Amino acid sequence: MKIKVCGLKYSDNIKAVTDLNPDYVGFIYYAKSPRFVNDIDADFLGELPTSIYKTAVFVNEGEQEISRLIEQHGFDAIQLHGNESPEFAQEFKGRVEVLKAFGLNEDFDFEQLNPYTNKVDYFLFDTKTDEHGGSGRTFDWGILNNYQLDVPFFLSGGLSLDNLNQIANIKHPQFYGVDLNSKFETAPGLKDIDKLKQAFAVLKQPITHEIRS
Repeated sequence: MKIKVCGLKYSDNIKAVTDLNPDYVGFIYYAKSPRFVNDIDADFLGELPTSIYKTAVFVNEGEQEISRLIEQHGFDAIQLHGNESPEFAQEFKGRVEVLKAFGLNEDFDFEQLNPYTNKVDYFLFDTKTDEHGGSGRTFDWGILNNYQLDVPFFLSGGLSLDNLNQIANIKHPQFYGVDLNSKFETAPGLKDIDKLKQAFAVLKQPITHEIRS
């Protein structure tokens, strides 16, 4: 189970989070988000462990600006959280890992994901909102049974210490990782290290996936 901690802002807090050795850490470059990182020291990011994938999160950002930030900060992955097309995502695939986020509800049409196959590395399934994530709300995880593609996915949206134990009930073979954010904070962008330690202990327990026939 891969662990991504998203919405980091503050240097000391970022260091404390990376000391927990997550697989991914996320920095949000979306001005309307309360976790908007604005800018961060490239030298500081360069000192983070190379085993942790530094991920920049964008919402309908231009290709030139994304490329500039990848180059400036050495990001290992990008997360596209807006209406980015498959062709737009493919422009970055190979340079960095590409996560494409979708907000899910009971009416979500998984057919719309088909054009993204082979153009992204992962999907990220969040709760459908107008705010492009960070709502702290979960969706019905049973919807995931309707997902039939071979692209691995991260689960996001309202994950907390109250529901992490239920993740073991998700048996989808493409379930790759979780995205922890607002329920593990003392303030927007400031992560609660004690809560994260508890979460990591739960998530690092072995999970057995059932293989579909």
